[in-house]
Amino acid sequence: MANKLIYGDNLDVLRDRPDLIPTGSVDLVYLDPPFNSSRSYNVLFKNENGAESDAQIEAFEDTWHWTRNGAEATYRYLVLNTNDDISKMIAAMRSFIGENQMMAYIVMMTARLIELHRVLKPTGSLHLHCDPTASHYLKVILDTIFGPDNFRSDITWKRHSAHNNATVNVAAVTDTILYYVRSGKATFNTQYVPYSESYVKEFFRYLDEQGRRYTVNSLKNPSVRPNLMYEYKGYPSPPTGWTCTREKMEEYDRQGRLEFPKNPDGRIRLRYFLDDMPGAPVTNLWDDIPALAGQHSERLGYPTQKPLVLLERIIKMSTNPGDVVLDPFCGCGTAVAAAQKLDRQWIGIDITSLAVALMKYRLDDMYPGIAYQVEGEPKDMDGARDLAIRDRYQFQWWALSLIKAQPLGGSIGSRDGKKGSDKGVDGVINFLDDNSGQPKRVIVQVKSGNVKSGDIRDLKGVLDREQAAMGIFLTLELPSGDMEKEATVAGYYHSPGWHKDFPRLQILTIGDLLKGNARVEMPPEHQTFKQAQRVKRQPDHAQAILFGTADTDAGDMDDEIDYEDDDVASQG
Repeated sequence: MANKLIYGDNLDVLRDRPDLIPTGSVDLVYLDPPFNSSRSYNVLFKNENGAESDAQIEAFEDTWHWTRNGAEATYRYLVLNTNDDISKMIAAMRSFIGENQMMAYIVMMTARLIELHRVLKPTGSLHLHCDPTASHYLKVILDTIFGPDNFRSDITWKRHSAHNNATVNVAAVTDTILYYVRSGKATFNTQYVPYSESYVKEFFRYLDEQGRRYTVNSLKNPSVRPNLMYEYKGYPSPPTGWTCTREKMEEYDRQGRLEFPKNPDGRIRLRYFLDDMPGAPVTNLWDDIPALAGQHSERLGYPTQKPLVLLERIIKMSTNPGDVVLDPFCGCGTAVAAAQKLDRQWIGIDITSLAVALMKYRLDDMYPGIAYQVEGEPKDMDGARDLAIRDRYQFQWWALSLIKAQPLGGSIGSRDGKKGSDKGVDGVINFLDDNSGQPKRVIVQVKSGNVKSGDIRDLKGVLDREQAAMGIFLTLELPSGDMEKEATVAGYYHSPGWHKDFPRLQILTIGDLLKGNARVEMPPEHQTFKQAQRVKRQPDHAQAILFGTADTDAGDMDDEIDYEDDDVASQG
């Protein structure tokens, strides 16, 4: 299976595209769906008239609503077309929860979890990341779909150490990761964490001649083993025998791991060196991985972004190199990035073209030259026109991604980017062009319908009002000759850093961009989204630092990072 990014509703993809994700083809599903809380991330907005589109209810607003064509229709499908256990479970939940946002969430998640169970291999597993708002309901759903015997663990991830505002309730500092397997054949690789300082002081108290810290253990066999009773270097066998053969004893001796007693009647003991030990096995309490904070250079600005090292632990625990990892709620793509880093195959699905674009930037920055497929995005003009008709906001975000322009509204997921507040600006590209350190702006306007010369004059007015360096008019339809003349009249931007002139107002067509026949003419040192640091493969380290300018205080590094691209403008 080739690596894939898929734009679309994950339920539609899972049900209707078996060519993309066949039954029994996935080794690990990790999903971090909306939690049905009061938080709103507003990456995707309602239609302008306020109507709810089933797959578009502010995709990262953590409330899924009960609508006739959405949750109600899915509920009827589950009752009438699934097995008896699922039918009874979902009907019972509706009887006491009612027809509200929580029940809509349960219905939508049940439909998706059925499909995710189907695509798992017998050796596969699922990790569902959630919070206490709905974790108890989700566990009932998973027990019904996977079977209670295939529940493995309720992992608690401690995100924060404390909150200062815990005045009316205990501080909420944890998330839950529900861990289920497809069958008893599921892959499991024990993970380890470093021993605590107190444990090392208590149990590894000795130093050898080279200063290596170690502990010792008896070589006495707990049960009687006549075949392991032999004298070694004048020391008699314990009454029950040694724990190893003579050949293994000689190997320990060559390695300097045997400790001989001064008393000839004493017992030989075996040294265990601290630097040879893997550490303490990971438990179901993960309190060693902090959430991303503002100072972490890995932080991308995505509101629900998880640390890369968290996903690395899950992937290492439940898969082997070459296995397939699926994230059906991909967001900014941390699971996909971690899977690529660990030499796993991967599939990422997201319902917003903005998120898919963000994942493409992240992968291309981290792994230059990486090969992967993108499904569901327009690849020709017919596809572009179809997207513009179906959803003009998705079209706008997709079009902006063709030139790596950031949608209006600051950080990803903010409330500030709603249509109607853009004042003629749909996107922006920032760049540095002098020694002031202050970014300059290229503003972008996207048009999917009929265009005219007045549109260019209007954009020139916005360009002057915003005091931007340049403007881009991104159009689905071909511009007229009058529009080209209006753009030419706007003149040039002179770059002091590159001693070159660039057209101040440029018209780019979607058709030319799709064919690779057009690009933004501007100073080359520009940056829109925070950029992923390039990963250089290095074995046996801890966590890679990913996004933003160089910052080595965000935790231990698993890979060396190439800092040659660090001198970029901040996100504007």
